[in-house]
Amino acid sequence: MPLKELVERRNILHRKSDAQTVLRHALDDVELGKIALVSSFGAESVVLLHMLSEIDKDAPVIFLDTEMLFAETLAYQKEVAEHLGLRDVRVITPNRNAVLTEDVDGLLHQADKDACCDLRKTRPLAEALEGFDGWITGRKQFQGGSRATLPLFEKDGRKIKINPLVQWSSADLNAYIADHNLPRHPLVAKGYPSIGCLPCTTRVSDHEDPRAGRWRGSDKTECGIHFENGKAVRQGQAA
Repeated sequence: MPLKELVERRNILHRKSDAQTVLRHALDDVELGKIALVSSFGAESVVLLHMLSEIDKDAPVIFLDTEMLFAETLAYQKEVAEHLGLRDVRVITPNRNAVLTEDVDGLLHQADKDACCDLRKTRPLAEALEGFDGWITGRKQFQGGSRATLPLFEKDGRKIKINPLVQWSSADLNAYIADHNLPRHPLVAKGYPSIGCLPCTTRVSDHEDPRAGRWRGSDKTECGIHFENGKAVRQGQAA
């Protein structure tokens, strides 16, 4: 079945499904192939990670360590993985030779943020996903921008992306974390509702959009891992 048709059928099939059902079917659906969950272990990541742990603790989880993350994120990643009993968390780092060639002084983000994200996120993730047919993300429509019209299932090149939490609100996420007594990322309480790399993430005021602290002062809104061929793909544009 063509990938585009498969995506369309799954969106129809799961239009009324809850997040847990979407996640379970994504992992068990033979037609979708081999699926991994890609997690930043950020502010809201523990919700999807907990759901995954309730279904299959051996399911592959890919964590991109850009080597520029907050120390709190690295510690939180280990804490959450142990707390949930996740047995296949794959910590992916940038290619060492590429870093030495393109960002030996660690300052590439100051000159070209897109190039830095490509080096430390996009390319490493592409390599990590080579053995998979699709991947699960934690993106939600309420985050706005290019995410405002996200579907549950989407075509991403030759792979499928699944967004089980797409229709969840911030209140839904907080309620789930509280109800299941899950550990919170320590930076959330310090004013970081969206957490990326340390050099490109700042605190956010109460009146600001939750992602306002990402790449503040630039027109950049995504790191690049949700782009196709280097360009943002809006729903309906991809063939």
